[in-house]
Amino acid sequence: MVLPIIGYGDPVLRKVGEDITPDYPELKALIANMYDTMRHAYGVGLAAPQVGLAIRLFVVDASPFAEDDDLTPEEQAFLKTFQKTFINAKITEETGDKWNFNEGCLSIPGVREDVSRHKQITIEYLDEDFKPQTLILDGLAARIVQHEYDHIEGILFTDKLSAFKKQLIKSKLNNIMKGKVKVDYRMKFSNAK
Repeated sequence: MVLPIIGYGDPVLRKVGEDITPDYPELKALIANMYDTMRHAYGVGLAAPQVGLAIRLFVVDASPFAEDDDLTPEEQAFLKTFQKTFINAKITEETGDKWNFNEGCLSIPGVREDVSRHKQITIEYLDEDFKPQTLILDGLAARIVQHEYDHIEGILFTDKLSAFKKQLIKSKLNNIMKGKVKVDYRMKFSNAK
């Protein structure tokens, strides 16, 4: 089931997510719905706060990036199958040079900006079966996971922009809060009339 995506300005996007346990109500259905919602909106990641839940859960499907000709064949092959559910995740290490990449967010439609992030991360998390996992990721996979991880920490990619860039996009962000934005997917806005 496709869920509405929470738009910029809603307080849930600023909450640090709480850990969940295997008895979280209808967790399997929620995860399936989050994948449906992400794919319906042509996203590569979606965090629980973006569907109104302040919990430590996000899903990633990087396969759309597998067609990027600028990537090495190895990275394309990895991204093609990189689909994971992250529960109670914790990034334990960020390493490598920072690099810029143009990011967007389903909760902030129509806004894309270059964001600087570490090239490599180590992340510990629980999978859908609550089995502990550790992953070392680099490149685009690391970036996608860092972006979604920020969501469960109450951080948005716009927080990482310079004061000047923030000023340039201020009116766009205000319009999103008011629901004055065209999107091809369902959204809920904090100040929409």
